[in-house]
Amino acid sequence: MMSITNFRSADSGASVASSKVNFQSLTEKKQSARPITALTAYDYATARIVDEAGVDLILVGDSLAMVVMGYDSTLPVTMDEMLHHARAVRRAVKRAIVVADMPYGSYHVSIAEGVANAARFLKEAGAEAVKIEGGATRCELVERLTDAEIPVVCHLGLTPQAVHRMGGYKVQGKTLAAAEELVRDARMLEAAGASAVVLEGMPREVAARITSQLHIPTIGIGAGPDCDGQILVFHDLVNLSFSRPAKFVRQYADASALFRTAIEGYMHDVEARSFPDESESYHLPKEATASFEPADHLSRKA
Repeated sequence: MMSITNFRSADSGASVASSKVNFQSLTEKKQSARPITALTAYDYATARIVDEAGVDLILVGDSLAMVVMGYDSTLPVTMDEMLHHARAVRRAVKRAIVVADMPYGSYHVSIAEGVANAARFLKEAGAEAVKIEGGATRCELVERLTDAEIPVVCHLGLTPQAVHRMGGYKVQGKTLAAAEELVRDARMLEAAGASAVVLEGMPREVAARITSQLHIPTIGIGAGPDCDGQILVFHDLVNLSFSRPAKFVRQYADASALFRTAIEGYMHDVEARSFPDESESYHLPKEATASFEPADHLSRKA
């Protein structure tokens, strides 16, 4: 089945003219107080739109388990599934830096297995970095990944892969001791070689302190406006997640309503036999028409 639109050759939505983003340019943005923009993407078409809009960082998030595959958490998604989606995104992106989420279980058993799985994202999928969840306990892994020339984005605060240990998706760092631990973890991860840190689901004051103490960029999601950048799940941004949005989500469009209206219009036209019409139909060449017996209903119309 051939799509009427060829994304590779389309000129509409031309890319934002800018140089390729890397972690050095993200750090320069932090130093000059220019906000970093980030979004998730899981397929070629979405990634191309996000990249051409000029977003700095695209995360192939394990959130695809929930918003693309329909699971209740991020835990079931596998390495092979993450690699599949990362490859699709990589083929679309020209400018943004592409970061792939390490799924649950891919780095939890051993350091060696974590490094091997991370290398697959760079070698097989073309990702430019991987993201892992957890605090100081991940420092050795971060060091080993950095030694293996694999850039690492760390993830602190509300870490979805730890949903069972946390007892649900709850804001973290709400006590003084917990807040101080998050600050310590962030500093230790930076010292271990992390290239950036995602701060999720924590008080604004804690995220602001972490951001002020790190030389690497912080990217917030439910962590207030004081981080060096912000990230949202694409499907939350455009109302395609089919669930009640979190407090920190701001919806900028209603793609669900847009798609539903388009589908209903298509169904109406098909049922009314107004699609396809004459201008959307192909015909035999004139020399073949005279000797070709038309279908009964066409003869009756004639």
